[in-house]
Amino acid sequence: MTAHSTDAGTKGPVGSDRVLAVLKELARHPDGVGLEELTRVIASPKPTVHRALQSLRRAGLADQDVRGRYLLGDEFLRMAFAHHEARPEHVRVRPVLEALAERFQETVHYAVLDGREVVYRAKVDPPTGAVRLTSTVGGRNPAHATGVGKLLLAHELTTLGEVEEWIGESILERRTPRTCCTAAELHQEFESVRERGYAVDDQENEAGVNCLALPLYATSAAVPSGAVSVSALTYRTPLSSLIDAYDEIRSLLGPSGGPIR
Repeated sequence: MTAHSTDAGTKGPVGSDRVLAVLKELARHPDGVGLEELTRVIASPKPTVHRALQSLRRAGLADQDVRGRYLLGDEFLRMAFAHHEARPEHVRVRPVLEALAERFQETVHYAVLDGREVVYRAKVDPPTGAVRLTSTVGGRNPAHATGVGKLLLAHELTTLGEVEEWIGESILERRTPRTCCTAAELHQEFESVRERGYAVDDQENEAGVNCLALPLYATSAAVPSGAVSVSALTYRTPLSSLIDAYDEIRSLLGPSGGPIR
């Protein structure tokens, strides 16, 4: 059964599908849209579209500016942002991961730091391509051997002494001949990460796989909540190609990527 809304100033019901169509079209016009254009795009009679707009305005979901153009109302924005903020951050970041996977045709991860390891909270494989990475959501890797791990550690361990304390008496696993395993190596690497704004994994965790990792500020403007990485097979996408695309990757992250350098 189709729900209907009526407008006291005009006759006749407005189907809920029509109201939703108007709402969705308003979302495409952050600067507002006129009644004539809405009528044309939605392909409905002007009185029908007008009644739908009136219904939305009464609910606070639409508004009309001084130019007479219609746009999303403050109540809609309040609900949308409240819902967005209440969602887990790995769900909120998924559209960004999907955009990156589509753009580079490689696997994209979102990971957080958990002690000496990183935990993958989200993963998006490329839409096409026969060869994909074996990483899994919930999987773990040593932080010192991964791009996401080094990126997040660089924000926590800013001095050589802090790196030495973090390692303690442990012997860091050398996953490949390229893995940084000493305090001096990691400290130098962390300084480079802080200076350039990104970290790399140059076949340090797994031979034949490299990645570029950037911070994501999903919950704080000062401290990264996690890191996003574009991980690629070296024969298909060399590390130099990912580094050259840094500005584009950073742009796709949007405001959650932090200040533009």
